[in-house]
Amino acid sequence: MNRALTLHDFIVAGAALAAGIVAGLFLRATMRWLARHAGRTRWSGDDVIVDALRSVVPWAAICGGLAAAGAALPLTPTVGQNVNRALAVLLILVVTLTAARVITGLVKSLAQSRSGVAGSATIFANITRIVVLAMGVLVVLQTLGVSIAPLLTALGVGGLAVALALQDTLANLFAGVHVLASKTVQPGDYIRLSSGEEGYVVDINWRNTVVRQLSNNLVIIPNAQLAGTNMTNFTRPEQQLSILVQVGVGYDSDLDHVERVTTEVVASVMKDVTGALPEHEPAVRFHTFGDSRIGFTVILGVGEFSDQYRIKHEFIKRLHQRYRDEGIRIPAPARTVALQQTDGVVIPQQRGTSDLVP
Repeated sequence: MNRALTLHDFIVAGAALAAGIVAGLFLRATMRWLARHAGRTRWSGDDVIVDALRSVVPWAAICGGLAAAGAALPLTPTVGQNVNRALAVLLILVVTLTAARVITGLVKSLAQSRSGVAGSATIFANITRIVVLAMGVLVVLQTLGVSIAPLLTALGVGGLAVALALQDTLANLFAGVHVLASKTVQPGDYIRLSSGEEGYVVDINWRNTVVRQLSNNLVIIPNAQLAGTNMTNFTRPEQQLSILVQVGVGYDSDLDHVERVTTEVVASVMKDVTGALPEHEPAVRFHTFGDSRIGFTVILGVGEFSDQYRIKHEFIKRLHQRYRDEGIRIPAPARTVALQQTDGVVIPQQRGTSDLVP
């Protein structure tokens, strides 16, 4: 010490520390007030920022109070330097953790806003968090006087060995980044793989993709497999899609009447059923002269993949009832078999079969 501590030194240092604590409490209350107002806005990013600042701002005020208290005391240059360095390290750690929370939260918010669902792409969030924390650690080491150049060199050499040992993990990591960057699959999409798995993409993380089936089961698919397989995305390029329903009527039916009645049923389903597209133009297309029926396709519009089951269900019920009311006959599958007796042996011979509409 340059001189002995006096009562005045303790009073000044205590006042500085108390001022930092009071400032921290005041700023924390201010952050709570801002959080309530941020919750009323449409943008979710301000909630993330305010929530993160609630942690760093009070601690920054307390660190400022400690720094002022240390400056008020007659410390030796060495002790003063160590105190300032410790406070700087504490502040850097707090800022680093806060920055990681803010940036990670903004990345998640951006992913959710683009997909329009509650799913998340945690692979980007995890990469962002690791990068920010690594930068914070390097800054702390530099503040403590540790040279980071040899450390970076060692990490570069050791990284090669780690990459060879974690080939599968790194393959899944980069496959997940590629899938998200190419925008072929996003959280919330409904996909179907050539191997048969299908469902909603819940999350794409650093190793695998989580798919939720309509039965509410979760299917875990490695990212490398997802990137290397044939896949149908029912959500892109747009979520709305058309579904085809095959129908058949008898040859004695008036096809103009059948088309008009079917179109009216389609229009009522599109208007009344949740998930249908009211603006969809009904379409009926005759295409096949079958053995016992004329086949045609009805095109329905649905807003989202899973809505098709409810819409098909309601359409078939209404169409069947309307055909009964209008006297339109739907031929049942029939088969004619003739029996021919030769030398006392009855041999069945098939004369004709009806068509079966898929």
